[in-house]
Amino acid sequence: MISCFPSYAFMDIEPLSEGHSLVIPKYHAEFMHQLPDEYLADVMPIAKKIAAAGGFAQYNVLQNNGPLANQAVPHVHFHVIPKPDKETGLGVRWNAQKKPIDEIKATYDRIMEKL
Repeated sequence: MISCFPSYAFMDIEPLSEGHSLVIPKYHAEFMHQLPDEYLADVMPIAKKIAAAGGFAQYNVLQNNGPLANQAVPHVHFHVIPKPDKETGLGVRWNAQKKPIDEIKATYDRIMEKL
């Protein structure tokens, strides 16, 4: 286990592929938006180092929020999942929605008002 303040990193015990690792902030939060920014600033450099050290040519960095988004553990964590071939690693179903541009703009405007 790697412990870099303020996060831990270790191997997933139910890996999707060889090298599947987790990066977990020490601060307890269930959802990413509840995590203080200084903890988030630590996560991506660690994920990057794991991918480089593992020699992963292709990989996913995944973070789920809530049961509908496949979050199984109620603590923020990030997966680094090697994708060595089509069958191994993360399988992603991407069902893009066809939305009118005015709906997309309305959503954008609503989010921007709160930033």
